[in-house]
Amino acid sequence: MDFTTDKLRSLVRKWQSLIEAHVDVKTTDNYTLRLFCIAFTKKRVNQQKRTCYAQTSQIRQIRRKMREIMINQSQSCDLKDLVQKFIPESIGKEIEKATSSIYPLQNVFIRKVKILKAPKFDLGRLMEVHGDYSEDVGVKLDRPAEEAVAEPTEVVGA
Repeated sequence: MDFTTDKLRSLVRKWQSLIEAHVDVKTTDNYTLRLFCIAFTKKRVNQQKRTCYAQTSQIRQIRRKMREIMINQSQSCDLKDLVQKFIPESIGKEIEKATSSIYPLQNVFIRKVKILKAPKFDLGRLMEVHGDYSEDVGVKLDRPAEEAVAEPTEVVGA
C-alpha cells in the first residue's frame, strides 16, 4: 500500500513542519510489516504568526508517540483487520488526538506499508481468510436471454 506521488506532493506546503516516522511490527498472523507515517503541523488557535514550525524536541516527542500508537494498533490484530484500519484512517486520527497536547497536527496518514516478511503459504489459512466473503459487492442484473439466431449454412461449390 502506498500513497500516490501527486497526493503526497499536494500535502507538502511551506511554513509548516513535516514529521515522519517508521516502525517495524509483527501482526498476530506472523506478517512483518514496515509502516511509514507522515504528519504536518498546523497553526494553534488564535495564532497570528504565519509559520507553524515545531521545535526539534517537540518533533522527537511526536515521533515517539507516533511509533507507540502504530505498534499498539498493529500488533494487536491480523493483516486483514489492519487493512480495515487503514481505509478510514483511524490510526492517523488517533495519532492526531494523542499528539495535540504536544503540537497540533493535520494531515496525519499512514503513507506507506511494506510487507517485509510473510508467513509460509498455508492453503487452509488462506481459504479461512479469503473464503468467507458472502457479501454482494455489486448489484445483480436480470438480463433477458438472448435469442439464438440460426445462421443459414452455405454450401460452397454447389
